[in-house]
Amino acid sequence: MNLANGVPEGQLTGKTALVTAGASGIGRCIAETLLAAGVRVFVCDVDRAAVVRFLGDNPAASGAVVDVADAVAVEGMFRQIEREFGCLDILVNNAGIAGPTALVEDIETEAWDRTVAVDLNGQFYCTKYAVPMMKRAGSGAIVNISSNAAMFGFPYRSPYTASKWALIGLTKTWAMELGPHNIRVNALCPGSVKGPRIDGVIEREAASRGVPAAAVRDVYERQSSMRLFVSADDIAQMVLFLASPAGAAISGQSIAIDGHTESLSCDIHVNQEEANESCMV
Repeated sequence: MNLANGVPEGQLTGKTALVTAGASGIGRCIAETLLAAGVRVFVCDVDRAAVVRFLGDNPAASGAVVDVADAVAVEGMFRQIEREFGCLDILVNNAGIAGPTALVEDIETEAWDRTVAVDLNGQFYCTKYAVPMMKRAGSGAIVNISSNAAMFGFPYRSPYTASKWALIGLTKTWAMELGPHNIRVNALCPGSVKGPRIDGVIEREAASRGVPAAAVRDVYERQSSMRLFVSADDIAQMVLFLASPAGAAISGQSIAIDGHTESLSCDIHVNQEEANESCMV
């Protein structure tokens, strides 16, 4: 018996999964990890070109262009999944946006609304339509991608933080509701993840604070006891574990994948000669 991340080979073969925002970045890594484990994968993404590339590279997968913030579009996507697969065993609520980086009084209401629509409403819509399919099957696994921002306050990131905190409450509530139906619900709380998305966040925060991007990046790295950014594969492997029988007794949990973040409350001081950063723990 071969093992991958503690998951016996073949245990997920034939299962069906939906990965939202699954055509690129973290979502693509999750989707391809599940495909490699024998799962039938459906991805949705707002980026049409990314969906085309993903399906071209992964012909065994299916997908559609869907904005999870659009309840009507989400309902239509689940009708498509029903027609194509007839069931759904795994839901990975991965879709999310960084939202604005600004002081609370400077955040545009439209930016607030859009962030909450994608990061919170979208996960609710997908779960709402996934649960009846899982109940019919008598089992299921839902993994909500939250953030370690759900464990701290996060300056300059009000709508993102609010949405990610709310997901923890929903995860625990849904675990209580769905446990009797053998449906597990967990949240993953990654720290900063290597890649272009965190690069953009750092650049915007640096601009908002009026400091060099390198100074902000250094503070982000020092927020973790292990002084690291996690990888998309770190997250994908935990999704694989939670979706498998190896995670059969785990539900209602918020699992950090962040090298032990100590605090997200940072104060950056800059003078003309150098950037001196102090992270208030």
